[in-house]
Amino acid sequence: MRRAIIQNLRTFRRPNPRKALKQQLRINNSSYNASFQRSIANRTPQQQIQSSMRFSRRVSTPIALVGVGAAAYYVYQQRSSDGGAAAASPTLPGQSLVSSQGRTYSTTTTASPQAQATASNQPVDIPGPGEVPEAVRKALIVDQGQLYTAQIPADQVISKETSDYSGKKVLEMLTPDQATAKLRRNEESYLVGRGEGVVRYDVVQIPSNDPIEDDHVEKIVEVPNTIAASEDGKARSDWMFWGVFDGHAGWTTSAKLRQTLVSYVARELNATYKSALADPALNFPHPDAVDAAIKKGFLKLDNEITHNSAQKVLKAQSKVVAAEILAPALSGSCALLSFYDSRSKLLRVACTGDSRAVLGRRSTVGNGKWTATALSIDQTGGTESEAARLRAEHPGEPGVTQNGRILGGLEPSRAFGDAMYKWSMEVQQKLHRNYFARTPNRNVKTPPYVTAEPVVTTTRVDPTKGDFVVMATDGLWEMLTNEEVVGLVGQWLDRQGSSLLSSSSQSGRATSASVSAGGWLQSWFSTQKASALPIEHHDSKESSGQRAPIRQQQWGVPTGQDTRFVVEDKNAATHLVRNALGGKDSDMLSALLTLPAPFSRRYRDDLTVQVIFFGEGGGVDGKVELNSEASATAANGGKGSGEVKAKL
Repeated sequence: MRRAIIQNLRTFRRPNPRKALKQQLRINNSSYNASFQRSIANRTPQQQIQSSMRFSRRVSTPIALVGVGAAAYYVYQQRSSDGGAAAASPTLPGQSLVSSQGRTYSTTTTASPQAQATASNQPVDIPGPGEVPEAVRKALIVDQGQLYTAQIPADQVISKETSDYSGKKVLEMLTPDQATAKLRRNEESYLVGRGEGVVRYDVVQIPSNDPIEDDHVEKIVEVPNTIAASEDGKARSDWMFWGVFDGHAGWTTSAKLRQTLVSYVARELNATYKSALADPALNFPHPDAVDAAIKKGFLKLDNEITHNSAQKVLKAQSKVVAAEILAPALSGSCALLSFYDSRSKLLRVACTGDSRAVLGRRSTVGNGKWTATALSIDQTGGTESEAARLRAEHPGEPGVTQNGRILGGLEPSRAFGDAMYKWSMEVQQKLHRNYFARTPNRNVKTPPYVTAEPVVTTTRVDPTKGDFVVMATDGLWEMLTNEEVVGLVGQWLDRQGSSLLSSSSQSGRATSASVSAGGWLQSWFSTQKASALPIEHHDSKESSGQRAPIRQQQWGVPTGQDTRFVVEDKNAATHLVRNALGGKDSDMLSALLTLPAPFSRRYRDDLTVQVIFFGEGGGVDGKVELNSEASATAANGGKGSGEVKAKL
């Protein structure tokens, strides 16, 4: 997750994955032919940007990013001799074409004399120039910040070498099937049979950092009528929570939010609803009171993470205590939490930072298309309303925002943790002197500069019309627009409905399983078969809550072309991530998923996506059940990729 600008680093040119590059590599006396199929990321000098900009959100002491460098890669051919020894071919010389300001130059990479001698002493059977072996595999080459795919014979082995200094990286690219398996490794889907307006929610996570800095939570709290008055005579209602947490400078703050944020907010809501019930004139709490309760829960938790932890450390005078409780304060996290009250049918979205929630709703004009409505606005130093607030709170400090960042460093203007922007200079100096806290930020004059107080929006949900909400960390929104995301979910829903009808017609009857699975789809399904995304487009993006998807610019993805998308997944969240990372372009998808940390951070962020479906017909058995066809846990025999978090 990008956060703080890193100074004094070399610039790199913006990748453009649409330019192809052909290259042939040969070795004298053992001719080898490898065809570069395409450049996944190629850049021009006119597109230079700083490597840290929008790709790193570190707030610790600036560290050098791992570069991507050398234009050579290694292919080893192992062959048994009479004695059983294996022979390997050395570094391959090669030629490449490099474009600069419209001119083309030829560069050559040559193996050392010793390497050539070794090659000549180890003859191998390799196809000659112009021949392509029948069985091939793809290699992924990271070269000076560019990604290339190359075909190599299937019986050759790629050496997987990494140099933190030269930045060379060569590794075997995932096949389409392997890429799909990686996409689906952490997907979860749940069918909600509680008759309270929510019928299903899908979740997926794709890491880029190691370990992933994102986290998420889903909780349903059954509320008895002693908490809030009932309008329809029901003995209970549901409070449903969904949250995505975009961590930075580590994973500890986002993990803390997963463990505790819903509890903090629920306690404040409980007190607010009880107060309303005690007043005979009230049926529900005043909307402002509910918003205030959510904000209070956020601020209480952040105060515990940031200020109470510092006081505990200073009082305990123990480095062990400091190591245990200061980590969530020194790292940070954005938070996006949705709260749905099934009795009022109101959905509140509390946003701290730049994760985003978007509502998808079927258009009322009868064309079967969807409209996208942002339920949150990105909060960064570059958001004008946030910059104006900070200037008003810190008069006489013109550098409170610089280049869209707080004090020139941190990008989100609201976040949990990030104590270096909240602690007084006195506290920072004490912790730095007695423990291992970071060097005090000399730009801090009138803290706090960052707050965890969320901006809360309220939306009335209509389950009868099949509303849905997409919540995601900014790793998704820097790849897709709000309208593309809603259109993709609409396209996915139409495909699911078509498949359901097809399976029922082929069998000649509707099975109990198909009825159960199809009930939640009834509100969404459209017979529209248009190839374009079923979305109402709007020219103006004012108040849309979105920034331009910078990865589309980085990768050179042509905008406004719905044909680049594909529907292949049963999980709606996985469907969004697949199309964010390439869609029909299987090479791009495989390349982006092949890259390990830290190389992958140049091209994609951690991704956490939730899709919540509101509707009727999901059943009333009171259960929340795993949807086996869209969950990795079921596909892996109940094991999944890790422990499934409790949902109820």
